[in-house]
Amino acid sequence: MKFQYGTNTIEFEVEYRDRKTLEIAIEPPDNIKVKAPKAATEADILMAVKSKAKWITKKLFEIKDVEYRRRKKEYVNGESFMYLGRDYSLQIIMNKDIKEPITKLYQGKFYIETNTNNQAKLRQSMERWYRKKTLEKVIEKIEYYKPYFNVKPNLVKVKEQKKRWASCSSKRNLNFNWRCSMAPSNVLDYIVVHEMCHMVHLNHSKNFWALVEEIMPDYRERKEWLRKYGIRMDL
Repeated sequence: MKFQYGTNTIEFEVEYRDRKTLEIAIEPPDNIKVKAPKAATEADILMAVKSKAKWITKKLFEIKDVEYRRRKKEYVNGESFMYLGRDYSLQIIMNKDIKEPITKLYQGKFYIETNTNNQAKLRQSMERWYRKKTLEKVIEKIEYYKPYFNVKPNLVKVKEQKKRWASCSSKRNLNFNWRCSMAPSNVLDYIVVHEMCHMVHLNHSKNFWALVEEIMPDYRERKEWLRKYGIRMDL
């Protein structure tokens, strides 16, 4: 059986059993199975599954997202990399005359001009690009939010931080994970504001979160994006 939900066609198998209630199960990658009472009509089943269409669509997306996260990046033509929340495909350009790979983002596509196909060296080139862009974007956003604070950062750095998106020291030194520029611009705003608020409150007290909310009333939505999709922000 199947039905249309927005732009998606939801198709599912029905298994009739001796039971009183209907159960919907989703098996990766996209198999939807419905266990229904023997007395249920097709119309009843269709109505019940349609009522769960939003949930089904969400679960299918989550499964696809998990598969995306598990996949190791390959530095080949067509591979996808995220910048400011948008995916861009990669194009490899061989050039034996250059000393080391150079990464650029141009007209909606990543390009790596390279004298080698060595995956580690191509990754290093991408990381150098992200480090530079993250520092540029972070400084730009710090400048924008400075008027909200009575104190200023002492030092701003981009570095490797595997378990944190950013950190703030007691000396108001702000450190940002080089992957931060992979996030959508509004989520990067949240990361920056979060750390700048630590210049005032070094803990996660009620006063800290009140300051974050005062500056960014919808911070919870941005924080939730980071919780859900932050794992995709890597090379």
